[in-house]
Amino acid sequence: MSDKAVLTIGDKAYDLPILKGTTGPDVVDVRKLYGETEMFTYDPAFTSTASCESKITYIDGDAGVLLHRGYPIEQLADQSSFLEVCYLLLNGELPKGDALADFQTTITRHTMLHAQFDRFFEGFRRDAHPMAVMTGAVGALSAFYADAIQVDDPVQRKISAHRLIAKMPTIAARAFKYSIGQPFVSPRNNLSYSENFLRMCFAVPAEDYVVNPVLARAMDKIFILHADHEQNASTSTVRLAGSSGANPFACIAAGIACLWGPSHGGANQEALEMLEEIGSVENIPAYVQGVKDRKYKLMGFGHRVYKNFDPRAKVMQKTCYEVLEQLGVKDPLLQVAMELEKVALSDPYFIDRKLYPNIDFYSGITLRAMGFPTNMFTVLFALARTSGWISQWKEMFEDPTRKIGRPRQLYLGATQRDYIPVDKRG
Repeated sequence: MSDKAVLTIGDKAYDLPILKGTTGPDVVDVRKLYGETEMFTYDPAFTSTASCESKITYIDGDAGVLLHRGYPIEQLADQSSFLEVCYLLLNGELPKGDALADFQTTITRHTMLHAQFDRFFEGFRRDAHPMAVMTGAVGALSAFYADAIQVDDPVQRKISAHRLIAKMPTIAARAFKYSIGQPFVSPRNNLSYSENFLRMCFAVPAEDYVVNPVLARAMDKIFILHADHEQNASTSTVRLAGSSGANPFACIAAGIACLWGPSHGGANQEALEMLEEIGSVENIPAYVQGVKDRKYKLMGFGHRVYKNFDPRAKVMQKTCYEVLEQLGVKDPLLQVAMELEKVALSDPYFIDRKLYPNIDFYSGITLRAMGFPTNMFTVLFALARTSGWISQWKEMFEDPTRKIGRPRQLYLGATQRDYIPVDKRG
């Protein structure tokens, strides 16, 4: 194969370099296209455009593959811990020797919030969506850590990454507690990352809270499965915000705002709302027929990237069943979910279209069983994805070719015209 592509416009031909990654599709380098041709490429939503070079996450949607720094997501979810995955995403390699213990200690020591910061939550209405609280609270961290503004200092970038990973569970738990009118629970240094988060969410002053190890491990797996997912909408938002030199807290707040959109982070909430709409097992045949007749959408099935199956879904399915068995949950909605899963996995209509249950289908069921309301689902997504966002942000700043993002457009508006006074306009 040639190492260049030839673009012919009229009677002129232009050579465009072809770049090769370690795996995945080759890309045509169009960086000099405008300078040579005075033309742009047109790619709405950038679905055929590589916006950056990255060594963090690789996805092969046709084969159902998701790799973090080369490691399959299935292996990481089964054998690793969330903080080890955070270390891997940030540093490029799995920790050796005492590195993991040191990293865990560093994160644990950063979990507390400034005492004055707790008063920040009181500025929100009690019925505010937790994602609104998260967006504001994370952005406000920059007011407490002025050193984070020094984005060109690698030491400060590292400290900011640790702060964000450490404080996100505390902020998320406070957003939850604030929404239900309960007092905040401070983190404990003798608990793991996921144990701490569950305790901060569900402990109350009236009685001791003992973390269920099955639920803690399930929470850890959910975090791992959502840690990073290549250049999706929110990650691209974080990178675009960071390209201007914005501080990491502002960039992560921008990512959270993007994730809040129902087409992105709200998918597991939509899947659960679909189950509520179905209501009971008896209504499934009619609903499935409505999907086939295109009256309804089947939420939690299929994926924009994965055309075969979502590799995270298999892990999430197993975790879901473990949680349901541990809790002995008898929720009618969960019965609807399990029956709908059986139908989708056996009906040729769904099989032919590869509409397999995705991670959002199982994570919504699992989180509901664990006691989280639907408005907290995207918050948990943001908590986990922070590790990927800050790793991508850090990688971008380490790229010597970094430039401020500046997409172009196909302009379809009016051409230049002269102003007409209001009394003379026909």
